[in-house]
This record gives sequence, C-alpha cells and structure tokens, in this order.
Amino acid sequence: MDIDVSKIKGIIFDYGGTIDSGGDHWSEVIWDAWQKAGVAADKALFREVYVYAERELARTLHILPHHNFHDLLVIKMRIELQRLSELGHFPPAQVEGMAAKVALLCYEAAKSSVDKAKPVLDALSKKYPMVLVSNFYGNISTVLKDFGIDGYFEKIIESAVVGVRKPDPKIFLLGVEALGLKPEEVLVFGDSMSKDIVPARKAGCQAIWLKGRCWTPEEEQTLYPDTVRSLDEAISFMESA
Repeated sequence: MDIDVSKIKGIIFDYGGTIDSGGDHWSEVIWDAWQKAGVAADKALFREVYVYAERELARTLHILPHHNFHDLLVIKMRIELQRLSELGHFPPAQVEGMAAKVALLCYEAAKSSVDKAKPVLDALSKKYPMVLVSNFYGNISTVLKDFGIDGYFEKIIESAVVGVRKPDPKIFLLGVEALGLKPEEVLVFGDSMSKDIVPARKAGCQAIWLKGRCWTPEEEQTLYPDTVRSLDEAISFMESA
C-alpha cells in the first residue's frame, strides 16, 4: 500500500456501501434480496427500476429525518416495485407485501455488515478522531443511532444537509475542516472509486478503497494500490505499519 500511516491523525468514513454493506454497491444487496424474496425480474430490469427509484428519491422528499434504515428501505422498495408493476412485470396487489419482505431482508443484511464493522470502528475511534461524510437523505443521524454507531463520529457531514454531494471534493474538505486537520493527515474509507476515492484524493486526503461488488464493469476492473476487501484487512494493515 501507498498509505503513509505515520501522517494519519484523523479518519473520514463513508457510510452507505462502506459500513452497511462491506464494500458492495447497494444495488447488489437489493438484487440479492429480490432473488431471495422471489421477485421475478432479470438483472437489467432490476437495474432500470433501481435507477428510477434513486432518481425519485432525489426528486421528491420521501425520506424524513425520523426515518430509520428499515423505514427508508420500505419506502425505497415500494417505489421500485411500484415501478416494476407500472412496467407490467409485477402484480400491483403484491407491491406492499413484497416491499416489506425485501426491505426486511436488506435491513438484516445491513445490520449484519454494521455489526461486523463495529469492532473496526471501535478500535479506530480509540486512536483517531472520526467524521462521517455521506451522500444521504437527511436521516443519517437516525440511521446511525438505530444501529448503535452514532457515538463513533465527532461530526456528520451529510449531503442533504450541507448541500454538497459526492463526487464534489468539497464535501471531503468539509470533513477535513471538521477534524481540524490538514488533508494529508486524513484517511478516507470509501467503497466507490468515483464518488469516494477520486474526490478524496483530489481534496488531498489519503484513501483506502473498500472494494466489493461494483456498479459498473469499469469500476470492477479498476486497479488501485490501496484496496482492501474488508475493513478488518484495512485495520490489520494500519496496525502493522
């Protein structure tokens, strides 16, 4: 790795895809749940309705600050399955029931990933001040509290609140400012090369890529020296450096 651990004085964590899915793009987590729940659709159709739902959530205020992650998932799955129904590929009468079933599967997957991340967050927070920087819907504080990890972060920089979204490097500079450090003294953990690693590096930070299943083939094939497949792998490197 090219990370200079000796310079690190603070850490920025991404949330979605990093802490709650172990590096996998959330589309893959939801696709797994669709298959387990028995939603009959191919991957291309799934990706179409996934994108539709993401755009709808960005366009209309569906997610409110009091919604926890399970609430968020029910809303998101309802939008996806309603769209699938509108396209003629799912019975309208089954949307609500299936949305609840898929949301629960996704929530359980997220909780499992968060539980695996907790020892890493605990160990790192004892050595470094930590800030969360996330593209989210305005309810990240509720989500973190629900999962019991809100106490690890000194400040939360959330796109819906600060008005800056990744991949704009400015959102990472807000995290650096919150830590009161120089960019080169901050290590960023993220799951997206385009939305986390590239802008974090442009901001002057060091960055570790937690790489799981990616959204695009191009990102899947991207090589980066500071890549890990689990947060445990990352902390092992930092402790041995």
